[in-house]
Amino acid sequence: MAKASEIEKRVEELLTPVAAEHGVRVYDVEFVKEGPDYTLNCYIDKDGGVNIGDCEAVSRHLSDILDEKDPVNVPYTLVVSSPGLGRTLTRDRHFAASIGEKVEGTLFRKDETLGGKTFEGVLKAFDAGTVTLETDGGELTLDRRNISRISLVVEF
Repeated sequence: MAKASEIEKRVEELLTPVAAEHGVRVYDVEFVKEGPDYTLNCYIDKDGGVNIGDCEAVSRHLSDILDEKDPVNVPYTLVVSSPGLGRTLTRDRHFAASIGEKVEGTLFRKDETLGGKTFEGVLKAFDAGTVTLETDGGELTLDRRNISRISLVVEF
């Protein structure tokens, strides 16, 4: 079986024109193994958010293409959905679109400046190696390799 990253890349290439045809854009693609089962998660988005009709239309169209091109050579479940309000930031385009937004996350290793493994602040900047936040304690720069998860904070 191809690596998950290779499958994700190929599926994103197939999904991008499908998403555009349906008036949405690709947010992310994940191919994950959960127990004995594989799931292909395709996250789509658009200004104002996606609805169930968007997800259904993209899913039907993409499913036909995946059946034809067969980039995944194991049985899997296809899921097309919104990334949600508290979306995880994994790619540079996610970070760029979230500058000025409040984020929270966890680190792999304890950060001495933080005194722990969790953080929260307003995303100020990022580059290939770091993420900079404005926190109550001032500016905080984190090593991207140490970030386990970073996502938008949902405030009501």
